Amino acid sequence: MERMTLACGGSPIHSIEDMDESQLGYAGKVSEVTLGEDKFTFVEECKTPKSCTLLLQGPNTHTIAQIKDAVRDGLRATKNAIEDKAVVPGAGAYELAASMHLHDVVAKATKGRAKLGVKAYANALLVIPKTLAENSGFDVQDSILKLTDEREESGLAVGLDCQSGEPIIPADEGIWDNVRVKRQCLYLSTVLSNQLLLVDEVMKAGKQMGKKPMADDPNNPMAGVGM
Repeated sequence: MERMTLACGGSPIHSIEDMDESQLGYAGKVSEVTLGEDKFTFVEECKTPKSCTLLLQGPNTHTIAQIKDAVRDGLRATKNAIEDKAVVPGAGAYELAASMHLHDVVAKATKGRAKLGVKAYANALLVIPKTLAENSGFDVQDSILKLTDEREESGLAVGLDCQSGEPIIPADEGIWDNVRVKRQCLYLSTVLSNQLLLVDEVMKAGKQMGKKPMADDPNNPMAGVGM
């Protein structure tokens, strides 16, 4: 009923005794249609609809489920872009640019062991374009080298063409990614990496605490021997 009021206008009422014209909605056509074994009520030709229903049809349930997932993903991507009011180039262009920036700028300005962490993070970002190349049937190393060379020469956001394996400008091809998706990926990957490193340190400390001192180990031939 909530969606019906959004589609037709008007407002829900509990009794028709106090009903007036301002509480009514409008629909130009209402019909009942039988599709297969199910009956559906179609409410059409609404004046100012703010809600709608998509009717998805397919030869089997698997196809319908795939179509439903594709529609849901498209709607969510559009919603995210509208709320973020920004998008980033897709096709692995963002990850390539971020990786090269970390290698060429941040790593050079970082001192000590932290530089190793910056380089490891930069290499990890290349997983996205590497996966695109591998799934498309192209050589991973050759694809990354082509993208890197094109990025250095042009200075533009360069991505991978999954059809030809050559570098492309995603913005010219209309390939975009959501800002919040990239932000969430960077945040979660960093948090999970820190958690894994913390678990390793805890396990290492636990093993060291569980070791018996050399003097108390009965299997040690040097135990109890005075120096």
